Amino acid sequence: MSKIVKETENSIKTAVVEAIKKAIEKGQLPEGEIPEVNVEVPADRANGDFSTNAAMISARAFRCAPKKIADAIKENISLEGTYLEKCETAGPGFINFYLKDSYYGAILRDVKECGSDYGRSDYGKGEKVMLEFVSANPTGPMHMGNARGGALGDCLAAVMERAGYNVSREFYINDAGNQIEKFASSLDVRYRQLFVGEENAPLPEDCYQGLDIKELAEEFKEINGDKYMNTSEEERKKALVDFALPKNIAAMKATMAKYRIEYDKWFHESTLHESGEVMKTVELLKEKGLTYEKDGAVWYKNKEVSEKRLLAEGKTQEEIDRLELKDDVLIRANGNPTYFAADIAYHRNKLVTRGFDKAIDIWGADHHGHVARMKGALESIGIDPSRLDIILMQLVRLMKDGQVVRMSKRTGKSITLTDLLEEIPVDAVRFLFNMREAGSQMDFDLDLAVETSSQNPVYYCQYAHARICSILKKSAAQGTELRDVTDEELLLLSAPEERELIRHLAALTDEIVLSAKNYDPARITRYVIELATLFHKFYNSCRVTCEDESLMQARLFLCVCVRDTIRNILEMFRITVPESM
Repeated sequence: MSKIVKETENSIKTAVVEAIKKAIEKGQLPEGEIPEVNVEVPADRANGDFSTNAAMISARAFRCAPKKIADAIKENISLEGTYLEKCETAGPGFINFYLKDSYYGAILRDVKECGSDYGRSDYGKGEKVMLEFVSANPTGPMHMGNARGGALGDCLAAVMERAGYNVSREFYINDAGNQIEKFASSLDVRYRQLFVGEENAPLPEDCYQGLDIKELAEEFKEINGDKYMNTSEEERKKALVDFALPKNIAAMKATMAKYRIEYDKWFHESTLHESGEVMKTVELLKEKGLTYEKDGAVWYKNKEVSEKRLLAEGKTQEEIDRLELKDDVLIRANGNPTYFAADIAYHRNKLVTRGFDKAIDIWGADHHGHVARMKGALESIGIDPSRLDIILMQLVRLMKDGQVVRMSKRTGKSITLTDLLEEIPVDAVRFLFNMREAGSQMDFDLDLAVETSSQNPVYYCQYAHARICSILKKSAAQGTELRDVTDEELLLLSAPEERELIRHLAALTDEIVLSAKNYDPARITRYVIELATLFHKFYNSCRVTCEDESLMQARLFLCVCVRDTIRNILEMFRITVPESM
């Protein structure tokens, strides 16, 4: 939270504890253990600016009514040297605190002095966090789920960094296993079709059907002609994958760069196989007695492990039976590891080999059944499953004119992330995809995303920033230069709209902490929208360029603090911050 807010909350806690000690010394309260004092901001400001239920939670320790404890605290409390004007008791034992006018000026000074660092805290204590998101299959174009996952992941990483975590962004490239074999087979058929015709080399249903496979095969033919028609299937498939996979990965990197996402690492699944980490992980499970062989394959006892975990969590056997738990193959009969085996090894690599304190994955909601499996497998190899958190993200629907849109008018194909970024400003895509928490389904309104009006949330916030820049330029043009304001001048900011705006500025650091703690960066998007709303409300009610020079300077100072805070948030989310619109 803001330095001033934290200082004020701490002063309340100290004052309450000291008041209880005095009351005990005077015999007004019996001896007892003083509980930890909690301070919160009431929903209704009529109940004070801060409140504590210290008296209520002390009732058992002091063996008397909360109201009596609250009255004793009020009688003995000293608020000298704090930003607090007074306190009052209310209801069954709440104690409400009211701020001095000087508090509001102190908040603005804090905002100005911190500059681009306003909102930062050390809440995360430098904990090493790895955030893996998007991780699209490299065998085809990226879709709308990747669009939402990209905005969510990158914005979550940003708020966690601001909250004091040491965050690393990672993209996991599935360049091994079944999907690559399927990719190779699909490319192989499409390449051969170019020479023998589609009727003589039909594409099997289990191959990738997209036009992108055709296009890659045609590009390969342009370079190599029929050279690979006379080689073995194995050699031909390898050549096709060696050509096509790097192109797809390069395209993904280019799309992510256009989306303003910079990963710290692009991690290749293939390196886990080459280094032996996959087989080492399987061996660890074998050593724990959690595998068995059947039909030539190696199986993981997922049913046994999961049942044990669920029973420990309080689930009934009937509830567990309804889940229809099954064991998982780790090594196929042909000797190849499964994706699940590689995934366990990948998470072990994150948490053991590379030593991250916490791994956070963003997955589509259709992977919900995989969460318990992965946590159970990690626990089986001696890794605390609480070190892995999974954020499940719901589906996105693209909407236009109130109707669901599935096909691109330009290409006639399903709309990809690349299509979206070509048609919609990146600012709008990043902002709108970060409007709702991950667990809620969302509609992305294509009409709203391109609208240049206050109906478009990102435009609305950018306009608030531009409007403040315009106010400051206009003031300068009229001969009013910004100067240092005195504490007495800041006391002039006493209108309800001014106080409400300053209180919202004061909440930023705490909002960022809650956003990081709850894995909900949309909280900060909502915060900046509310900040823009409160600024417009202030501007419409309080004339900035007024005859009272001291009041004008105080209001200009407030404008600067709001401008800088909007800029900090938008830049944190990699959204442009125009000075004129």
